[in-house]
Amino acid sequence: MITRSFRSAIRLSIATMAVVGLTLGGATAPPVAAAGLRNCVDIPTGAQSGRAGCYELVWAGGSQYRMTFSNTSFKGAAPQPLDAFYVVGPQTDAPQGAPPNTFAHDHVVRDVPAQNHGSYSVQLQGYFVLCSGAGIVSGVCVPSWTSVGGPDPLPFAATINGHSLTSAEAIESAAADGLVALINLGPGAVVVGSISGN
Repeated sequence: MITRSFRSAIRLSIATMAVVGLTLGGATAPPVAAAGLRNCVDIPTGAQSGRAGCYELVWAGGSQYRMTFSNTSFKGAAPQPLDAFYVVGPQTDAPQGAPPNTFAHDHVVRDVPAQNHGSYSVQLQGYFVLCSGAGIVSGVCVPSWTSVGGPDPLPFAATINGHSLTSAEAIESAAADGLVALINLGPGAVVVGSISGN
C-alpha cells in the first residue's frame, strides 16, 4: 500500500518534468570543439538547451557505457516503440549525474547494440525509479533520498536486497515485486540516444 506521503512524492516527481531536462542532461552545448563531445551534465543551460549533441554514461547489463545523444529533447510525436531510460540512485561513489548542474543519479538502459543482432532501440522514455512504500518499510529497497527541486526529496532506488540496479532486468524485477515504482516522466522526457562504447 502506498502511503499518502509517497503518493505526494510521486505527484511531485511527475510535476517536476522540467527537472528532467537536467536529469537527461538537458543543457545546451556550444559547437563541438577540439576537446570533443562533452558530457551532457557539464554543459551550462541556456536558450539553445537540448539542441546540441552530448554524451552521458549509462548502465546496461551491469556494465557502464557511453551513450551519445543527438539532442536531449525530442520534439513532435513520440516515436514508437519507446524503450526505457531509467534514472536511479547512484550506483557507485562517482554518480553519472552529479551537482552542481544536476542531482546525484545514475542511468540504466536495456540493451547495447550486438552488431545488429538482438533488440536495441535508440528511442527512449525517461522514468524515475523510486523505492515503493513497501520496499522502504521492508528494508529491501534502499533509497537515496534526493531533492530534484521540489519541497521534498524523492526516494530514488539505490539497491534491492543489497544488489545494485545496473540492469533493466533488476529494475523491472523489483517493479514486478512491488519494491520500486516506475514513474513515467511523460512526453517531455523522450530522447534519442545510442550506445557508442564503454
